[in-house]
Amino acid sequence: MYYFPLQPPYFLLLVGFLAALTSGLALSGTLKVIVQKWPSDRTENTKPRSALKQLVVPFIGITAGVCLFLSSGLEIFGFPSLLALGVGLPVSLLTCLLVWLQLGSMLTFAERRGMQSLDLDSFS
Repeated sequence: MYYFPLQPPYFLLLVGFLAALTSGLALSGTLKVIVQKWPSDRTENTKPRSALKQLVVPFIGITAGVCLFLSSGLEIFGFPSLLALGVGLPVSLLTCLLVWLQLGSMLTFAERRGMQSLDLDSFS
């Protein structure tokens, strides 16, 4: 016999989306503040890893929101709850881990060479 849930987790889908969205806005604001502080902190000896510590909480919020959104979306399309979580959790965690590593390397690169080195449109 097939088991179909009576109510798909539309509410959890919305909660996951809003959690990822608001955490993304918080990450963006925190990242802008960190980058604006760089010219004044050039005289001091700051490590790039100290900037990443400020980004951990918003990034965990994004990861949790994406995981909830993905798992709920799979559940809406008929996956059983355990299978949806078993697929959504590793996919979201691996993706967010790779994005975190890329963000750290880009921050280090931008701090060493300046923000102009990231501009792909300039030819100079």
